Parts: sequence; C-alpha cells; structure tokens
Amino acid sequence: MANEIGVIDAGLGGVTGSSPLYRPRTKHKKGKVRQLLGFLGPAFVVSVAYIDPGNFATNISGGSKFNYALIWVILFSNLMAIFLQTMSAKLGIATGRNLPELCAQVFPKPVNWFFWIVAEIGAMATDLAEFLGGTLGLNLLFHIPMLYAGLLTGLLTYLICYMEKYGQKLVEIIITALLGVISVSYLFEIFLAKPDWAQVGIHTFVPTLPNGEAVTIAVGMLGATVMPHVIYLHSQLVQCRCRDTTPEGKRHHLKMEKIDISIAMNIAFFVNAAMVIVSAAVFHRNGIVVENMQDAHKSLEPLLGSLSSGAFGIALLASGLSSSAVGTMAGQTIMKGFVNISIPVNLRRLITMLPALIIIAVGINPMDALVLSQVALSFILPIPILQMLSIAKRKDLMGEFANTKRVQFLGTVIAGIVICLNAVLLYLTFTGKA
Repeated sequence: MANEIGVIDAGLGGVTGSSPLYRPRTKHKKGKVRQLLGFLGPAFVVSVAYIDPGNFATNISGGSKFNYALIWVILFSNLMAIFLQTMSAKLGIATGRNLPELCAQVFPKPVNWFFWIVAEIGAMATDLAEFLGGTLGLNLLFHIPMLYAGLLTGLLTYLICYMEKYGQKLVEIIITALLGVISVSYLFEIFLAKPDWAQVGIHTFVPTLPNGEAVTIAVGMLGATVMPHVIYLHSQLVQCRCRDTTPEGKRHHLKMEKIDISIAMNIAFFVNAAMVIVSAAVFHRNGIVVENMQDAHKSLEPLLGSLSSGAFGIALLASGLSSSAVGTMAGQTIMKGFVNISIPVNLRRLITMLPALIIIAVGINPMDALVLSQVALSFILPIPILQMLSIAKRKDLMGEFANTKRVQFLGTVIAGIVICLNAVLLYLTFTGKA
C-alpha cells in the first residue's frame, strides 16, 4: 500500500522525500547535471574571444556614433558564431583531429603554408587587440604607465597559459571566472545606464546602416565577434573529452557540446549587446563621440559615477587577460596543425607582444589600432569558413557527421555575407566614402 501511494504521489508530482521512486529520479537528475558540467568548458574558452578588447573598441564606437542602430549586427554575428563554432566542434569530435591538422591532410603543402601565414596574421591581429586591452585596463584602473602596464600584461598572460601544465580544465575554470567578471561588470553598467529599451528592441531586429562609416564599424563588429582563430581552436579544445569514440559516444558528445555552445555564446551576445547599449545610452545621449578607451573611462565617471568607470576598467582588464591567453592557445594549434611547427609559448608570446609595445611606445591611438585589427580579422574570416565547409561535407572524413546539403547551404550563405560586406568596405575605403 505504501508503495502504491508512493507511485501515485510520483505521478501527481506531489511526492515527499520518503517516496521510494523519488530518490532515484533525483539522483538521475543530479547525475545528468554532473555529466553536463563535465562537458562544459571549451565553448566558454572560445566565447572569451567574442568579447575581447576589439569588441570594446568597435561596440563603443558604434554605440557612441550611431546610437542603438547597430545592435542587429551583434545579433546576426552571434547567430553566425553559434553556427560556425558548432561546425568546428563537430569536426573535431567526428574526426579526432583539429581543423589545421585536417587541412594538412587534405590540401597540398604549398596551400597549407599559405593558410598558415594568413592564420598567423589573424592571430597577430587578435593578439594586438587583446594585449592592448589588458594594458589599457591596468592603466585605467591603477594608473600604471602604458609601457609598464604592457609588460605586466605579458607576465599575467604567461601565468594563465602556464596553468595549462596542470590540465586544460584548470585553464577553462580561470577563463570562465574572468568571463563572469566581464558579465557582472556590464550587468552593473547597463543597470546604471537606464537605456531606452523600446529602441533596443527595434534595432535588435531591424537592420540599418546610416552611412559608410557605419559599414566600417559594422564590419569591424563582425570581425570582432566572429573570430577566425577560435574556429581553429574549438576543434582542438573538444579533443580532451573525446573518450568514447563509438558513433553513439560521439553523438552524445556533440549534443553536450551544443549545450555548452548555446550557453557560452549567448552570454557573449549579452555582453556585446550591453556594450553597444551602454555606449548609446550614456555617450550618444549626451552628445559624446568616443575616440579612445581613456575617453570612455573618463566620461563614464561624471555621467554614471566612479563605480561605473571602475566596472568598465575591470571588464576591460579581464577581457584582455583572458582573451590574450586564448589567442596564445590558438596560435599553437595553428602552427602545429598546418605546417607542424612548434614554437615555444614564451618565444611566441614575446613575438606577439612586440607590435602592441611598438604601438604603445610610438603613441598611436590604441582605439584606432583595435578597430583596424578587427577589420583585418573580418577579411581573414572567410578562409577558415571555406576550409571547414570543404572538409565537413566529406563522408570519408566525417562519416555520419558529414554536413547535410542544408548545413552546407547555410555555411555558404554566411561565407557569402562576410565576403560581400568586405567588398563593400573596400569600395568605401578606396573611394574615400568610409
């Protein structure tokens, strides 16, 4: 009789802790949550690249100059990012190899050398943005001279990368914690900014490009949001979780990774959108056009208070440090995969520090350097997309995970959009209309 009551209670959902059927279900749910947590991580590492200091530059510029008009670019870029990162993860899970390694297998050696050079240029542009962001964060928060702040950024980045010695999971935890700092900082900012939510809603879904300069900023936003180097990296990060290589195990792994991607990429979307919204609500509303990060930091204090400007500096510092570490990890994957070159991390870190230190020493506006680096990334972006599409459709490599015609079509459309936007940007640049 007691068992029957327990069954009835379980069916109605009004069970007590004493029900014999309740505890196993609770344990089952806990087991599922624990299993999911075991798979979370790779997409969170990748998502940091989608909210790196380059995003700060393009999003703040876009918001201060064009109000809420470019929020739709963030939404569409994020949808592209989810699609591309899912394909990258699927490729890594299905084959047990990363994208650069598969390119080395599929394409001729001279072509792979070209791919490597282009990918390294992209990684250098990325490192420039990330390194400058960390340097600016230290400068704004602690008033450390830029050159010394740059050296300290290099040291802190090295320490984060060094943690990989103790396992990828530890690096994932550190970077996810920094992602949390960025998210909380901008949640605080958006609360203080009091934006016009009706305008936010309209411009999230209605595309507008007010003029040629808006096209330049929009393409920069795309380059800052959909990052070439983490398309390569994601296919590598999933490898440490590829324990069950049966078709069923791979399907389960891909299912878990899709959840990982959905959570992480939507957090990145919130942060990017918040950057534009705060910039529009604070700077554009007060007639302030932000030309550099220092202006953004200084202007926030009289408009929103010292806590707001502090939150901005903390977010920028966390973004610079975390994304710089991710850039280093991506660079190693690119070098090792395409041409089987393994350069020590310390040497590579020194090489990639030099452009940023030169910019700091010469006195070039870091904001301009950040925006231009993101435009450069947007031009490089079609190459890894086309590489993925050419490999992911092959059943001899992907098996049952090969792209369907519908997925191939969507990927081709995304590559076409990126190429067309870049063609428009070239026209506007060379005709002087940008």
